Amino acid sequence: MAGRVALTARRIRVAVELRKLRERSGLTSTEAARQLGTSQGQLSNVETGRFGVSPERVHAMAQVYSVCDPLLVDALAAMAGDRTKGWWEQYRGILPPGLLDLAELEHHGLALRAAYTVHVPGLLQTAEHAREIFGHVLPPLPQGDVEQRVAHRIKRQEVLHRDDPVPYTAIIHEAALRMKFGGHAVVRAQLAHLLEMGELSHVRILVIPFDAGSFPGSGQSIYYVHGPVPQLDTVHLDQSHGPALVDAEAQLAKYRLLLDRMEGAALTCGKSRDFIHSILRAL
Repeated sequence: MAGRVALTARRIRVAVELRKLRERSGLTSTEAARQLGTSQGQLSNVETGRFGVSPERVHAMAQVYSVCDPLLVDALAAMAGDRTKGWWEQYRGILPPGLLDLAELEHHGLALRAAYTVHVPGLLQTAEHAREIFGHVLPPLPQGDVEQRVAHRIKRQEVLHRDDPVPYTAIIHEAALRMKFGGHAVVRAQLAHLLEMGELSHVRILVIPFDAGSFPGSGQSIYYVHGPVPQLDTVHLDQSHGPALVDAEAQLAKYRLLLDRMEGAALTCGKSRDFIHSILRAL
């Protein structure tokens, strides 16, 4: 077994999936440890993410657990073997861990789908728009903390501008487009930025107008990160007490369906662009 590693969302996900595979095999942790030639304590540390695990060990565990999904096993082995530190690590101890987890998920995601009803998605926000949002967090943040969060949010956006940009779909309700965050100039700049981002071939911006009426998922903010295989997808949900990560298969299926239904209620990319133009012209 490898040594201790930082408890990131990615490390924890590997640990959780390995535990699921063992439980599905019907083996107790004691039985599995004996067949793997290790102790129950060491296996427990791996399954809770306290200890890392090598790609070779992942394959050995899959063999003991009689896993018949080579794509999943290879994906888990690749995740376990990736020990590189991302740019977000410079914020560890400065920003809440959930913000670092989100940046890590986005960096490794193969596709991103977001749906927001009252906010512009973070990957599409201008710095001024983000600063306005963080400036109204409760309890209030010191100005230095606000600037750290703004810088982190803007840095996250590089996933849409790198050499291999991640495909991104943003479903935005009209309510979010009409919020007057930061005043007239900030709102105009934010809408213009949405139009500019929508010109990128890998970015789809879809607007749900008020006229669409009710639709499944209304009132929710959903952020779906596609992993290397569907079992390793993750949903990021904004909660009043902080972000929550969802990865149970039934929940993933539910949120995929919700996003599909929300996308079905939205205008096409072209009509969404015209819609944003009309709001901008009216300001």
